[in-house]
Amino acid sequence: MTMRKVNVAILVLLAVAFLIIVQRNLLNLSDFLHKEHPDAGMILPFESELSPDLRLELVRKGEEIPVLITAAEERLGAVIAAMNSIYQNSKANIVFTIVALNDTVDHLKVWLSKTKLKNVNYKIVIFKPELLNGKIAKDPQMLEAAKPLTFARFYLSAYIPEAEKAIYLDDDVIVQGDIQDLFETPIKPGHAAAFSDDCDSASAKGIVRGAGNQNNYIGFLDFKKEAIKKLGMRANTCSFNPGVIIANLTEWRNQNITQQLEHWMELNTKEDLYSKTLAESITTPPLLIVFYKRHSSIDPMWHVRHLGTTGAGNRYSPQFVKAAKLLHWNGHYKPWGRTSSFSDVWDKWFLPDPTGKFLPVRRHTD
Repeated sequence: MTMRKVNVAILVLLAVAFLIIVQRNLLNLSDFLHKEHPDAGMILPFESELSPDLRLELVRKGEEIPVLITAAEERLGAVIAAMNSIYQNSKANIVFTIVALNDTVDHLKVWLSKTKLKNVNYKIVIFKPELLNGKIAKDPQMLEAAKPLTFARFYLSAYIPEAEKAIYLDDDVIVQGDIQDLFETPIKPGHAAAFSDDCDSASAKGIVRGAGNQNNYIGFLDFKKEAIKKLGMRANTCSFNPGVIIANLTEWRNQNITQQLEHWMELNTKEDLYSKTLAESITTPPLLIVFYKRHSSIDPMWHVRHLGTTGAGNRYSPQFVKAAKLLHWNGHYKPWGRTSSFSDVWDKWFLPDPTGKFLPVRRHTD
């Protein structure tokens, strides 16, 4: 009996020792997981494979990347698709500044709050159209191009006062690369901004129907006017597209860029300085003047444009479009419309409007 009691005691001690060892191993594993993912807690290894939406949204850290984009009510789906493409293709700490008119704010907030963009860091700024009083010519043919929000880019430093550098994007873009790479575009000393030059880009052969070749300054400005002549600019200088801007906001403020742009806008209302063949946004001419030979360059693959013009489907191969870092549907044909090229690429990033107000037009739609 004594020997049996000894054996039982030994078995109990071994069992206790085994449990202690198991407990310590579990504690060590917990510590390891906490060190690897201090903010996330324990994540099952198969969770992300089952559904990316189930993954715990981590707070994005590091340097803030300010991105300014406009939101017009009649094309609100554009800004949603653009923001979604930017956010999903980067792990950077992106902060969106969305410039809108009063009638758009409620709709925009609902759309953002009820989709996967609900965790995006953003602020909404109301654009005041009275800023443009006396700065836009009352030309009926220019009413479409003179919509107030197109001028928001002129006020970059005011809308993002705390930043030293920022990105401006038109709403009809899709970003396929990491926005961090675009943000790190080098800007030369003394330059307040970087643009993608028309002559050096993969989009250089873009012809705007009815307007001639708009790859140079003479396509935007009237070189017969005295105020333009006095500037000494060469008419065949390569132009740039301001749908993507990387701005050094410190230089922007120091050089009073906003005030310079407003000056040329006001002068145009009095002296009609813009080219008569001007087909695209009337925001471009004053930017061309102010930044003449005083801007840095953006990698051409970070601004592949003219997707909204006639023949874009023949100009670019699907392989090239897939490789592009940023796509821009500038021109008449937008990717949420019936006749746009590569609208399937845009569709990938569009998030349906929970209110049902905005519906992309497709060929199969009755």
